[in-house]
Amino acid sequence: MFTNDTVVLCTLTFLCILLILLLKFILKQKNKKQLHKMFIIIFNLMLLWLGCMALQLLFMDRFNIPIKYFFDVYYVSLCFLPVAFLFMALSFENNKVTFKKSYLLLFIIPILTIILMWTNDFHHLMYKEYSIDLSTEYGWYFYVHTFYTYLLFAVALFILIRYSIKNAGFFSKQAILILIGVSVPLVINVLGSLQLIEINIYTTPSAFAVTIIFFTFAIFKFDLFKITPIALQRIVDRISDSYVVINENYLITDFNETFIKTFKIKDKSSIRGKSIEALLNKNDININAEKIYHSIEKIGNTDNTEKFELYVPEIEKHFNIEITSIIVNKQFFGTLILFKDITQHVKDLKIIEENQNMLIEKERLASLGQMIGGIAHNLKTPIMSVAGASEGLSELIKEIDLSVGNPTVTVSDYHEITKEMNSWIEKIRAHMSYMSDVITSVKGQAVSMSEDQIVSFKTEELLKRVNILMKHELQNALVTLNIKDFSDKKISITGNINSLVQVINNMISNSIQAYNGKENAVIDLTVTSADDKVIISIKDYACGMPDDVKSKLFTQMVTTKGKNGTGLGLFMSYSNIKAHFNGDITFTSELNKGTEFKIILPITR
Repeated sequence: MFTNDTVVLCTLTFLCILLILLLKFILKQKNKKQLHKMFIIIFNLMLLWLGCMALQLLFMDRFNIPIKYFFDVYYVSLCFLPVAFLFMALSFENNKVTFKKSYLLLFIIPILTIILMWTNDFHHLMYKEYSIDLSTEYGWYFYVHTFYTYLLFAVALFILIRYSIKNAGFFSKQAILILIGVSVPLVINVLGSLQLIEINIYTTPSAFAVTIIFFTFAIFKFDLFKITPIALQRIVDRISDSYVVINENYLITDFNETFIKTFKIKDKSSIRGKSIEALLNKNDININAEKIYHSIEKIGNTDNTEKFELYVPEIEKHFNIEITSIIVNKQFFGTLILFKDITQHVKDLKIIEENQNMLIEKERLASLGQMIGGIAHNLKTPIMSVAGASEGLSELIKEIDLSVGNPTVTVSDYHEITKEMNSWIEKIRAHMSYMSDVITSVKGQAVSMSEDQIVSFKTEELLKRVNILMKHELQNALVTLNIKDFSDKKISITGNINSLVQVINNMISNSIQAYNGKENAVIDLTVTSADDKVIISIKDYACGMPDDVKSKLFTQMVTTKGKNGTGLGLFMSYSNIKAHFNGDITFTSELNKGTEFKIILPITR
């Protein structure tokens, strides 16, 4: 191929300059990986080989220097270059190669070759005669060295081509550049063997230098480090969640299209090599990068996942952040940061919460209406009785007034009148006490709708309030409430008594409605105590509940009342007992036989 020494020298010089520029480019890279370091070694070995060839052209004939000396120098490069090339391919495939003692075996033949080359005049195992053309006579060990060299190159090339096609696709720019790089020395040697072109000892290093240059551009220019193959990249670009991959220095190495669109990044070509914080701040988006970095440090090189929520006001989005290390075959490839967009989920939860608040308010208004009806009924009788007592007292006062000065009215008569007046006053006092109890109970229930009051109370006080507030509804429904208190009178319950009254009343109301107008119906309200617990039982003998309702009674808002029920009553009752008393509610129900609810509360002594 090369016939003119000047052309050969210019070619070798040009290739050396180009390799030096590429070496300078790699040396400038910050945070060099193992692959960068392997290329630095390969470039230096190639420069030694090409430089020695150039010096051979310049000085061998001019100063009559034996060719053996040049062979002895550049064979150092020729022996170790295949090993370095293999390690470069392994680093490329595995991101990082952990050196093993078994790898020392790879250096046996290269070291033996150098020793035999330097001592060739004593045994001629490498060369029987030196020559700059292909007429050189070789010793038998030269073929061992050549086979070993080509074997290492073949394995390395196989790894490079396989991984590049797997990683980026057969027709990708990266794979095409590697295939061209492999083809250059192969085609030249085939053409030379067929004597279609003229080749000499300068041809092989020149062709191999071209191969190295192609590989350099393929790997570093076109980012062949990317983890995701093209087919997979198209898939991840279409998913709704954003992701980025960062290296051990918190610099971005990979991302998907969703990340670009979500965070409104204009120039995606400049993303790689930047930190997330610097990238998003450039786009006027402030994120808690410190929390992200802290999570990365926390998981380290493990399979653990760190999760937290993040709201980005600049784009009005909520994210669930998941941070996971990418580890394959115990090799650390980077950290995956997944931005799960939960904005719509947060909005839906807000709507559900608003709707739930509306339903709760509806239940409260219904309870308030029921309570007002009970107030009217409970206060009507004592008010009428007080009014009657007032009339009786008025008549007695008139009688006393008319009797003043009447000689027929004796002292005994006056005592009789005052006795009757005291009787009316006692009746008024009893009715006023009852009305006071009603007002206290109603006031407590009204307050419970707006605030929580944590107090200690006896079961007697609890049952008294329930009886007062439910009396009207029970009488209207012709239902009898049997109240039995078998609990220890010394014990107390701590919590919101008004909330507990509301829960019990709701369950009694449910039992009343379960009878559906049936006459002579009975509801048993029983209180017992045992094992530091108070158990309040509300039992009816009505229609019971179907299995589909029982399975989700306390977890969902279900109702057996059709359009007349919201399903909130028992759902909220269960939540109240859990929240306000640290208690529990259980139930048993059988169709056409009835239902029993048990409210289990801890005791305060």
